[in-house]
Amino acid sequence: MEYESLENEQTQSNHEEVFTDSFRAGKRTYFFDVKATKNSELYITITESKRRLQKNGKFLYEKHHIYLFKEDFEKFANSLNTVVDYIKQNQPAAITSESTDEESFENINELLVPVLDFEDLDKQ
Repeated sequence: MEYESLENEQTQSNHEEVFTDSFRAGKRTYFFDVKATKNSELYITITESKRRLQKNGKFLYEKHHIYLFKEDFEKFANSLNTVVDYIKQNQPAAITSESTDEESFENINELLVPVLDFEDLDKQ
């Protein structure tokens, strides 16, 4: 089963990269890649990459992927916008250093992203 997952991930990564954007957020880097299938259909790969120090002193990059296909763009954007709006309305005005830990966002503004609109990707 693990072999099938790895094989599928390798196949996905061989697709043509059309556009990419990224940003750093503390110890993490987020990549938003637009790729094309063999049939020239566009999809998004969202990757979180985090550098970790191994016991042997070498660094390892942990990566987590989300594949988002055009039939799910609107549902994804709606859900993301819903939770971002919730946070904007319910987040306390100030966050004290005692209330955050290393795994939290370094700056709450990272959560306050603009409204997503996938209409441009859908026009093909």
